[in-house]
Amino acid sequence: MVDVLDNKRAATRFRILVQIAERQPAVSQGEIAGEVGVTSQAVSEYIRELVDDGLVEKEGRSRYRVTREGVDWLFRAADDVRRFADHVTGDVLGAMSEDAYIASADIEEGETVSLSVEDGLLHAVPGSEGPATGIATTDAAAGTDVGVTSFEGVMELDPGSVTVLQVPSIRTGGSRAIDDDTVTEACDEADIVVAAGVEAVVACRQAGTDPDVTFAVGDVAADAANHGLEVTAVATTDAVGRVTDALRDADVSYEVLEG
Repeated sequence: MVDVLDNKRAATRFRILVQIAERQPAVSQGEIAGEVGVTSQAVSEYIRELVDDGLVEKEGRSRYRVTREGVDWLFRAADDVRRFADHVTGDVLGAMSEDAYIASADIEEGETVSLSVEDGLLHAVPGSEGPATGIATTDAAAGTDVGVTSFEGVMELDPGSVTVLQVPSIRTGGSRAIDDDTVTEACDEADIVVAAGVEAVVACRQAGTDPDVTFAVGDVAADAANHGLEVTAVATTDAVGRVTDALRDADVSYEVLEG
């Protein structure tokens, strides 16, 4: 493993090799010195070492090229940097970040809370019984928002799915061409109903269902499913493609039903 973050010299060596790769074959040591924050003499010494180690080859005066071995070394070093950055952002900063949850009961600042997702929203309850926990940063009465930090564990969340019900366009009959019972059956078991297109909105209302959302339907349906909700998207035939495109982009499970 190439530990480019172990010390300043290793980090400088990495940065200079990157600069050579970006500028090759015409390499200005003065420009590299300005970018890296060392003297031109220091850059010259680093380049000489890189040549001796077989990571860089000299092609002429002020002309250098990174060798295949140098490229491999850069890949390994970049992986080390990436893994360290992932550790910082995911493990360190993730644990230090603060998010808002809905308090399922009265909570006191500093109390350990168990975390869950209910109806697509984040909830916290006093105690440490759940698979995911945190520390409350504020007092909160039941039903109000509470700050939580110092997260541990993983919240259990089964992703939801989307049922897309097609409604004919006005050219082929619109809402009149779909049976109310078909719409009702598709919407009855859903946690959230969204509708795309005038014909779809009217079909829902005629069946006694008022859609929760009528704009950006694909994105909303995908986000709701990713929060564990079961979604029915009633969509005019002309709008079905836009809805399913958003669902595919979000890698959400869905099925399309003919109206």
